Amino acid sequence: MFERFRKPFTPDTDYAQADLQLRAARDRAVAGDWTAALHLLHATGRDWELRSRRLAVLGIAAGHAPYWVDAWEAAMPGDPTVAILRAEGLTELAGQARGGASARHTTAEQFAEFHRISALAAQAGRRAVELNPEDPYPWVTRMDAMLANGHQHHDDFRVALGEALARDPYHFEAHLTAVTFLCQKWYGSHEEMFAAARTPAAAAPAGSSVVMLPLLAHFEYALREFGFDSRAESLGAKMEYFHRPDVIQEIAWCAAKWRAAGEPRLIARGVTLRHWLALANYLSGHDRAGTRAVLAPVGSYLGSTVAYGYFWMQQAEGFQAVSKWVR
Repeated sequence: MFERFRKPFTPDTDYAQADLQLRAARDRAVAGDWTAALHLLHATGRDWELRSRRLAVLGIAAGHAPYWVDAWEAAMPGDPTVAILRAEGLTELAGQARGGASARHTTAEQFAEFHRISALAAQAGRRAVELNPEDPYPWVTRMDAMLANGHQHHDDFRVALGEALARDPYHFEAHLTAVTFLCQKWYGSHEEMFAAARTPAAAAPAGSSVVMLPLLAHFEYALREFGFDSRAESLGAKMEYFHRPDVIQEIAWCAAKWRAAGEPRLIARGVTLRHWLALANYLSGHDRAGTRAVLAPVGSYLGSTVAYGYFWMQQAEGFQAVSKWVR
């Protein structure tokens, strides 16, 4: 189990992470068998968190290789799931067009393309909402599209968030998007961001993924306050923030509540949340042995864990640094 901590390893960056069923279905769909994705989502049922994560990963594939979604729609015109995949695919392309740099390092051409594709994603998101009235996730796709011009859509964003939460009060992706939208680097403030993270974390039952959202808020705060452009050069200042007793206490509270209902599963958001906890412990210098146990079931699965990129220029570099710390 601990073998990867004793020798160099190559992080696995597949967005599906530990969900091997998702990997297999996506690969078969991209190879031409779109029914693999259909059957996977039918089997997922109303497990909204798992369904949302699987739709997101399939949506990435739909953005870059839409032909299998075209075949699905041709065989099943008006299929509700296709509408979600269309919206997700456009959201992926919009994000690719903008890039991950700060605003000052993003060109006017990148912003223009981001806005153009986001408008298409918003239109597709409206259709997805209409065709999937019980599913909270299409509302999240609408929220994502509003990141392109959030100042004009602040009220619309809150309406969409309310609609998603009416269908699933502790929907992880909805609350995650709210924390992002309301952080200072987007359209809110530190106070709004922490409230968006802490309120559902406090109200949710033990074991719910949303209880870990305050960790993300701390990552966002440190990124904004102690150097966005410098990243690794400002790592010392960011780590000093995480050494504050109140921050360490909140990290421990989140971890305890998240694990109070039993060991959380790896699929859905299980891998990402383990990375968050390991990163928070590393930055605070707290509970090295416990962090080793947190990372052990993760193996080499990294996927896309954006929080590592708040402290290192490459996500894999952060994962490797934390893994080295727990050896």
